[in-house]
Amino acid sequence: MRTLLSVPVLVAVATGCATTQGATPPKEFSMRTYYMGFLRRGPAWTKERTPEALADGKGHMANIERLAKCGKLVIAGPFGWGDEAPADALAGIFIFDVATREEALALSQQDPAVKSGRFTVEVLPWYGPTGLTYEGHIPADPHVSCTP
Repeated sequence: MRTLLSVPVLVAVATGCATTQGATPPKEFSMRTYYMGFLRRGPAWTKERTPEALADGKGHMANIERLAKCGKLVIAGPFGWGDEAPADALAGIFIFDVATREEALALSQQDPAVKSGRFTVEVLPWYGPTGLTYEGHIPADPHVSCTP
């Protein structure tokens, strides 16, 4: 008896009869070019927490926040390595929402940790979903400058 009752319900759901009136149609999926910056440990990288390394880290985080607030940096984050990481290990990524690779490279090179040689950066085009975001993303503030 349960099987006979559940068949019409499954058919209704499968054919779309159970949809709500006035529902928003799904957005059409599209993709576009972003620029991904790969940060590697540079010649000045050290695992010791020296005053210089701490200052670079603080400046690096402030730079990330500024670029996110000005709308140029979509997302950034580190890679997690154990003690076995090679000297030039990938350290993190930047995903930029900018028009050109040159702009993404220029923004990357403003980072204090890149300027000091703690990190090096390589920027490549990346084709990803339009509207890339994450939960808790703070929208760009038009009053925030993208230059330090």
